[in-house]
Amino acid sequence: MMWDVQRAIRYVRANADKWGLDPNRIGVMGSSAGGHLAATALTHFDAGNPGAADPIDRISSRPNLGILCYAVITMGANTHGSSKSFLLGDNPDPGLVELLSNEKQVSGDTPPVFIFHTFEDSAVKVENALDFAAALRVHKVPFSLHIYPKGSHGMGLGSAQWDPDNRHPWTNECARWLKEQAFGNGAPRN
Repeated sequence: MMWDVQRAIRYVRANADKWGLDPNRIGVMGSSAGGHLAATALTHFDAGNPGAADPIDRISSRPNLGILCYAVITMGANTHGSSKSFLLGDNPDPGLVELLSNEKQVSGDTPPVFIFHTFEDSAVKVENALDFAAALRVHKVPFSLHIYPKGSHGMGLGSAQWDPDNRHPWTNECARWLKEQAFGNGAPRN
């Protein structure tokens, strides 16, 4: 799956001119186990292989930003057990657990990230978001962290209980953050 998301980023970047996209404004977004895949893309990227036979493989797989929604981040103590089993098996190699505990893979090159989670999420512990944000902070990577007291796992955009237009407040916060990152209308900020 990691290679698939890396290939997708490379493919979009390779075709950006043809599709009228900015190759420097490619993001990745994921929720729950898909959030683990997005966090993996944010922490396990490369600049491309200049000697690759396939021109797409010569292009960077680094996203320019990420959005993580109630994401599984760790394969450690605070992991979501089913996600860990599905991804790594029942007795995973400790090195693989470390490698795919994305809070341990953050570097200064990790792109900016928008993170939201809820305190009452009973499927994926909120510590996944908190630990990832802490790692981003240590490495001086810009992030926007939102922990809401209410909201079930898998709530997506939310429901009528939040807002007359049926969206949870995270959607407006994310839209504002995307504009700050020059992914919305307007010129990039310096």
